[in-house]
Amino acid sequence: MGVLYSCRMAEEGDGRLTIDELAHRTGMTARNIRAHQSRGLLPPPEVEGRTGYYGPEHVVRIELIKELQTEGFSLDLIRRLLETASGSGREVLRFTRALREPFGSEEPEVMDAVDLATRWSSTDVGLLQRAIALGLVRPMGDTLFEMTSPRLVRAGEELGRLGIPLEEALEIFARIRRHADSVAKLFVDIFLETVWKPFEEAGRPEERWAEVSDTLERLRPIANDALLAVFQLAMTSVTEEAFGRELSRMRHATEADEHPDGTAVARRRSGRARASRRRR
Repeated sequence: MGVLYSCRMAEEGDGRLTIDELAHRTGMTARNIRAHQSRGLLPPPEVEGRTGYYGPEHVVRIELIKELQTEGFSLDLIRRLLETASGSGREVLRFTRALREPFGSEEPEVMDAVDLATRWSSTDVGLLQRAIALGLVRPMGDTLFEMTSPRLVRAGEELGRLGIPLEEALEIFARIRRHADSVAKLFVDIFLETVWKPFEEAGRPEERWAEVSDTLERLRPIANDALLAVFQLAMTSVTEEAFGRELSRMRHATEADEHPDGTAVARRRSGRARASRRRR
């Protein structure tokens, strides 16, 4: 009777809840609520006498923590996010989702160890560990693996059909990854310098959280389009330059084959011309 009365008073009155009522409302145990408090995830209750009372902000905070955990965030990272964010729980959640959203539309592909070995025509554990280190493959337990980028896996398979072994293809991807990391860092630095730092210096005002999230979401297609466009320009330029050299080399080689003594004759003529100039 007393508990029911307290719950009714909390709902109909000032919204204050005891720890047991908060646990009931949020579907957590009182022990976990206390653990969250000790980790700095929850602000302390308002104490009157020997009883601590929790308010609506505690309910919102717990629901946010639970949702962030569902999104895959550790409690330590959630604590740091909550310490940083002064905005509403909804905007904080939106921002953290924007942070975790993949920069692309690919759906990961899951396969077991047998299918993976068949597809790669290899059972070399070392190559698998190399692919995991590069982020191409993610272990999921129970002999299951997730291909984080099926497009890149298909590229590796096509390289294999061209006669390039898997080990060499992984090394190519590793070199590409190092260059891509530099490009990614460039865009992240731009975001930090032009958006995040001014926002932080302004005291992280609540009304600007949505603006920060919008900018981060807009950065995705800009970064993808810019990188692809610049790469296409570079590929065109480097290909033309490389094959221009090859064609020039082939032409000179053909001329040498047709006139075997041409080089020697040219050298003798050049030597006679230099001697003539010295006599003058």
